[in-house]
Amino acid sequence: MAYLELGPSDGLSFEYDPPAHDRPTLVFVNALTGHTGVWQAVVAPRCRAAGLGTLCWNFRGQQDSPFAPGTVLDAALITEDLRRLVTHVAPPRPLPVGLSIGGLYAARAVLAGMPAERLVLLNTLRRIGPRIAWINDAMLAAVKTGGFPLLLDMVLPLLTNQDFQAANRAKFLTGAPYVPQDPDHGHVRLMEAAGGTDWDLPYESLTLPVLTITGLQDRLFLDLPVVEELRGRLPDARHLTWEDAGHLLPQEHPERLADALIAFAGEA
Repeated sequence: MAYLELGPSDGLSFEYDPPAHDRPTLVFVNALTGHTGVWQAVVAPRCRAAGLGTLCWNFRGQQDSPFAPGTVLDAALITEDLRRLVTHVAPPRPLPVGLSIGGLYAARAVLAGMPAERLVLLNTLRRIGPRIAWINDAMLAAVKTGGFPLLLDMVLPLLTNQDFQAANRAKFLTGAPYVPQDPDHGHVRLMEAAGGTDWDLPYESLTLPVLTITGLQDRLFLDLPVVEELRGRLPDARHLTWEDAGHLLPQEHPERLADALIAFAGEA
């Protein structure tokens, strides 16, 4: 694990593997409470085996990426951190791949001038109306009341497909007491700042090739008419809709996701 120091108390942990020859480098952008292990378990190694480079990193507030007290871990900071990391590492032919809100950060970085040949948005396309705003507030309240175990017990059946639920059910609802999460925990601070995120992207300005992947078993964030509307605003896009996937694509269908990324990168 490498480290980019951003200040006395701030930095980004990352793992970079260069591509073979002049192949693209996939720059993975986590979901809000994600970590590099989500990609490094299956997706990134499979892509590297096909000759692609990979750059996995954790936001400030995520594992091994510290932040100074008082730092607001909002979209502007995370987007700028992504740009700084790509400038620091200088991977050949960067191709950002963002999961959930990570796709929003990746798109904003591209619009702000970060070099990118292509862009992948995984379950990113959404509009924050009253329902999703309520969900976001309730998720933060759950963490503050019973920690992340309470949150996961509540939302994983709504976020994931049935195969994932069957395989992982025994790990949850264990009967252990719920304990409020430390309010200074990085993930709590990320969730607090995310509530004010502007999701209204100028999609028409994303003129590079874009791949969107949507899981239809996401019963928490998915609003299919909104997804279809936003897809239609992308000038140069390919779309995949997976009926047997939910929100957490790298964990539910990692091999299929890796193969889709390899194919999309190969078009370049």
